Amino acid sequence: MKTDIEIAQEAELRPIQEIAERMGLDGDDIVPYGHHKAKIPVDVAEAKGSSPGRLVLVTGISPTPAGEGKSTTSVGLADALALRGRNPVLCLREPSLGPVFGIKGGAAGGGLSQVVPMEDINLHFTGDFHAISSAHALLSAVLDNHLYRPNAAGLDPTRITWPRAVDMNDRALRSVVVGLGGRTGGVPRQDGFVITAASEIMAIFCLADGLDDLKERLDRIIVGSTRDGEPIRAGSLGVSGAMAVLLRDAMNPNLVQTLGGTPALVHGGPFANIAHGCNSLAATRAGLRLGDVVVTEAGFGADLGAEKFFDIKCRAGGLNPEAAVIVATVRALKMNGGVARSDLGPENVDAVGAGAVNLQGHIENVRKFGVPPIVALNLFATDTEAEIAAVRAACDELGAQMVVADPWGGGGEGCLDLADAVWNAMEAGEASYRPLYPSDTGLVEKLETVAQEIYGADGVDLEPSAAKEIEALEAAGLRDVPVCIAKTQYSFSDDPTKLGRPRGFRISVREVTPSAGAGFVVAKTGSIMTMPGLGAEPSALRVDIRDGTVTGLF
Repeated sequence: MKTDIEIAQEAELRPIQEIAERMGLDGDDIVPYGHHKAKIPVDVAEAKGSSPGRLVLVTGISPTPAGEGKSTTSVGLADALALRGRNPVLCLREPSLGPVFGIKGGAAGGGLSQVVPMEDINLHFTGDFHAISSAHALLSAVLDNHLYRPNAAGLDPTRITWPRAVDMNDRALRSVVVGLGGRTGGVPRQDGFVITAASEIMAIFCLADGLDDLKERLDRIIVGSTRDGEPIRAGSLGVSGAMAVLLRDAMNPNLVQTLGGTPALVHGGPFANIAHGCNSLAATRAGLRLGDVVVTEAGFGADLGAEKFFDIKCRAGGLNPEAAVIVATVRALKMNGGVARSDLGPENVDAVGAGAVNLQGHIENVRKFGVPPIVALNLFATDTEAEIAAVRAACDELGAQMVVADPWGGGGEGCLDLADAVWNAMEAGEASYRPLYPSDTGLVEKLETVAQEIYGADGVDLEPSAAKEIEALEAAGLRDVPVCIAKTQYSFSDDPTKLGRPRGFRISVREVTPSAGAGFVVAKTGSIMTMPGLGAEPSALRVDIRDGTVTGLF
């Protein structure tokens, strides 16, 4: 059996100009990055586009090490819609180098449902992540230079909230000391790094509506405060224009293709467990203007990515999703039902039934946003008819349609039934998107609403420091913004060991930080971290290049 990278490398890719033509663009409308990648200037998409297309979200159950295949299903669905004569555009996030070389691996799909060129997308691609890391680093450098001379803003070195960023998993950088080396080394202070996918610059990048809006959002970033607690914003440091220059080209969506030849806009990459987990608003809007239907994905399970897609991205961008696909696998449901990863092969209908409560929770949650859910059971060769029937029965209990899909082995052909189900759901006109909570409620009420309605928690417990932070943030004008809850992806709770659909728990919020430029606040729960570490055997140990060919990516 060929690996994902072998399938991708053996594929015959179409010239990127041909892919652009499928979106109504000619060669002068795109900026090629070689033969198979290009950028679409935002103003071109606005000028060339027509009436808005339809929007479909792909989300999933709570992820497990067994795998769910959300990106793979997204690609297969887009290719299937193309086979049905639609004009789809796929909108995905860019992979982060940290997970690529860490545990998760790449994020370009798999099998016959991939975006290509796979190794380019998973590595440096068009340089967007480097631009975001550089813009973040520039603000960090100017901030410390301001401390050194002359600190006209009155920044308190012990109250700086702006971290540094790098696009790599590196636990040793979570807490560092900077400014050592004597008088010329700067102001000594404690600092730390976040991974680029958790940077507020990434969040801003993915929600900005053009360069002017980008600069305004960069100005609003809160970098720290004075000794009296008055917030200091990046605008007072005078560097937003230079940061926007670094981000100028990156702001234009990246155009690539699926193995089936469907246009794919792969742009932006915030994590969903510590950020809002969606591709850029610019790419989604371009897809809606240039295609009939956009298939987009939100990270991790629906409790994280979908909730943030609906409550943050759709609210900010005025988007109107008409259907949501919830991806599940028999293997993952078995794990949620208590089966160890090493024992997933044999048939276990009881475990599937026990784990299906997780799927049912996500079905109920998606409906709370007024969007009809369709369950896509991503087929594995080890799945049995009895296990599939158990999943269908769990869906039938809630009146949710379930479709068996085979994106990995069948590509678009393996997702035709799913494409039909999604299209029929949109044609039925039952969607009536609404966010979970209104904007004009307080931050604590918003946290309680998400915790109770989406996670199934009894409530929220705030650490004393978090309660003070919320009070300060509301005083700084951030009361009416959405909340972005940073939580483990493995459980509805903030405890990754509580699988299935736990009950009788509370969510512990230990820290609340501003993302004023992005337009939300981040509430950190449990033991979630903004800088991942590498595992005992990171994927980087398998990646190599031999005779000019990249190997080991997956």
